Amino acid sequence: MRAVIAAGGTAGHINPALAIAEQIMLNEPDSEIVFMGREDGMENRLVTAKGYRLVPIDVWGFMRSFKLEDILFNLNSLRLIVKSSITARRFLKKFKPDVVIGCGGYVSGPVVSQASGLGIKTAIHEQNSFPGLTTRILSRKVDLILAPNEDAMEKIGHPEKTVVVGNPISAAVVSADRDAARVALGIGERTCILSFGGSLGAQVINDIAARMFRQCSARDDIFFIHATGGYDTESFPKQLEEYGIDPDTMPCRVSTYIYDMPDCLAAADIVVSRSGAITISELAAAGKASYLIPSPNVAENHQYYNALTLSSRGAAVLEEEKDMDPERTASRIIELACNRDEIIKMSKAAKEIAAPDAAALIYKKIRTLLKG
Repeated sequence: MRAVIAAGGTAGHINPALAIAEQIMLNEPDSEIVFMGREDGMENRLVTAKGYRLVPIDVWGFMRSFKLEDILFNLNSLRLIVKSSITARRFLKKFKPDVVIGCGGYVSGPVVSQASGLGIKTAIHEQNSFPGLTTRILSRKVDLILAPNEDAMEKIGHPEKTVVVGNPISAAVVSADRDAARVALGIGERTCILSFGGSLGAQVINDIAARMFRQCSARDDIFFIHATGGYDTESFPKQLEEYGIDPDTMPCRVSTYIYDMPDCLAAADIVVSRSGAITISELAAAGKASYLIPSPNVAENHQYYNALTLSSRGAAVLEEEKDMDPERTASRIIELACNRDEIIKMSKAAKEIAAPDAAALIYKKIRTLLKG
């Protein structure tokens, strides 16, 4: 299979795209897969690390306000869309792919649109329960829409060509062994709380983690794994210092980014995080209880709807940032983490929602599309 995959912006778009590519290569090892995305975006690092070629295109999103600087930014974004459309069209005519797959982010727009105009088979995969703007625009043009759940399928509005497949995740998340991971991480029999705010981080989750560290500074029965994120690496250690906490004296691991997430998920008893679509899918696949704090700074408040997927089924606690008292939230998380019966109940509920075969199902649907 010759495939072009367009994805960018965040790991929540890029990692599912990589999982789809992995599944294609698993079934058809002679395939040629090329990614398209921003050269200065996260996709460049993640895609090339997996050995795939990235064809760079320059696309930016749009600001949703009428300030002069935002209007000027949007005018430049329109210019870049025209430029990237020309780049995409030239490459697609030269490469002649069998299929073009959009996995979200603004980069999907010009690539999938041009492929459709050239008569190439096209598919888009939406990760969120509330579909993004790019998906809603492209849904009219593409041949196949891959949705994460029934809610998203209904909101997209093209049931005749939409299939519910779930979100593809790394096979390592499903196969990671809890006991082996806990030994490797030095957790022992302690309760393990894993917290992170995504690849860039989230100040509110860093704040809550610091407060949990302070509340448990005299305890040895809880092990913390916390990632600060890459955006602000100084505030968390500074806050611990203000609390008089030396993390080197506590059972914990603090890092900027979690590179061994499958093992950390396997080892954790409860996860504290935002509610990006792939995080939700990984929590379900790993069967983990969670305390979810949706980001309020996303389009259509889609993280709130993602979190509802777990919380409405008893697999997670959902608390919106606007309703939060960080000290109280930290206490609630610690209390919940130590409630073994409730954690087991939530974990079972999460597992029931999992779609571990999403990548395989997506490959099957794409192969069916190519067969006509």
